[in-house]
Amino acid sequence: MTLKIQKIDEWRFLIPKTGAMRVPGLIFSSSQLMPDSKEDQSLIQVMNVATLPGIVKHALAMPDIHWGYGFPIGGVAAFNMEEGIISPGGVGYDINCGVRLLTTALVAHEIRPQIKELVSSLFKNIPTGVGSRGRISLSKKEERKVAVEGASWAVKKGMGDKEDLERTEDHGVMKGADPGVISDRALKRGHDELGTLGSGNHFLEIQVVDEIYDTEIANVFNLFEGQLTVLIHTGSRGFGHQICDDFLKEMGSHVRESGFILPDRQLACAYITSDMGKRYLAGMACAANYAWANRQIIMHWTKETFEKILHIRPNDLNMELLYDVCHNIAKLETHVVNNKKVTLCVHRKGATRSLPPGHPDVPQRYRKVGQPVLIPGDMGTSSYVLAGAQKAMEETFASTCHGAGRVLSRRQAIKASKGRAIHRELEDRGIFVQSRGKTTLNEEISEAYKDVSLVVEAVHMAGLAKKVARLRPLGVIKG
Repeated sequence: MTLKIQKIDEWRFLIPKTGAMRVPGLIFSSSQLMPDSKEDQSLIQVMNVATLPGIVKHALAMPDIHWGYGFPIGGVAAFNMEEGIISPGGVGYDINCGVRLLTTALVAHEIRPQIKELVSSLFKNIPTGVGSRGRISLSKKEERKVAVEGASWAVKKGMGDKEDLERTEDHGVMKGADPGVISDRALKRGHDELGTLGSGNHFLEIQVVDEIYDTEIANVFNLFEGQLTVLIHTGSRGFGHQICDDFLKEMGSHVRESGFILPDRQLACAYITSDMGKRYLAGMACAANYAWANRQIIMHWTKETFEKILHIRPNDLNMELLYDVCHNIAKLETHVVNNKKVTLCVHRKGATRSLPPGHPDVPQRYRKVGQPVLIPGDMGTSSYVLAGAQKAMEETFASTCHGAGRVLSRRQAIKASKGRAIHRELEDRGIFVQSRGKTTLNEEISEAYKDVSLVVEAVHMAGLAKKVARLRPLGVIKG
């Protein structure tokens, strides 16, 4: 297939249907962010996704697009139920990697002297790093309950309340989870990782709201300038990774036996309605539920840490969940295609759901302004809060970007930061950071990512989500 790109407008680029492509590719980006068509394989991956059976309308990519396993990261694709497929590569290894934002009643400058102590205590109380083990050790019976109940499992154990569930995507539980399809290896990996942050780009960050773009929506979201907030970014840990790995191996054999013609073996898949497709959905749901429980528990421990270090009562802290979104998932959703409501399997890999005002799946508290959309930056740049928009429903199956998007591999980032004291550079900018891994900070330097402000501006201008507030980092813990 020959890669040709047509510029539709300042924020949309089309890859015309050619060769084995069943639909065109559509990239939301800008001239500054658009990947080099000669160098970047992620655009070829968009074309590859467009060849898959049952794909509807377009193979989509957000402005944070970069190369991934099979599907590009920042990729979105929807498949019909009659002949469409489900692909682990369209979800990713870290199933339901996502973010949740916590608001407080605190004014950031008033507790600035205690930020460093807060960072140290959070680092002590929340396990981080590769292979980190949590404070909770699950029996197989309890682990299966987590896999079915999601965030509500943690709430039942006293780690949160029902309002948290109302402000979590899908109320923190994906239906259809079946622990019976999960391997013993996955259960073993997940039994002591609940309540852990993990490594790589996962983080817990103390932030300050430093700019409000839309006062009306910010008021609904309970955000104000100068406010202290906390952003948690993690997923299903080794549990979800193993579930993905198990099904990729099984589907790889299935594809060879079924006669699927794929441009890339990493696109291993099964028909949604097949036994294998149904089993993957059931296993993926288990991992998604584990991830929601994981973030719920970390949130609870974060509250406890703040109360202890600041010697503050819960009512005075008033730490509440604004919202929790996932950005590595496949869901059966209702969308309008050719003026008809249809059920589609929407893959979002490094993409966030963006539901508009009035949508019934938006919590009642936010329904008049749209779903909160959370876009994290890296450890040295700002994060953003946006609100879902109607154009996302019309053009991207209610999807938008999920972050900045890598431009350097971890190896390249380590090479680029050789000889630098990254923690000192951040501290000189007023950002305290603690990490577990020796190379984590070098792997996660700001230069390894696109400019998140440009990414957010692209989705804002394209109408996929509306800018509400910018959050600047004050302290970070990483694996």
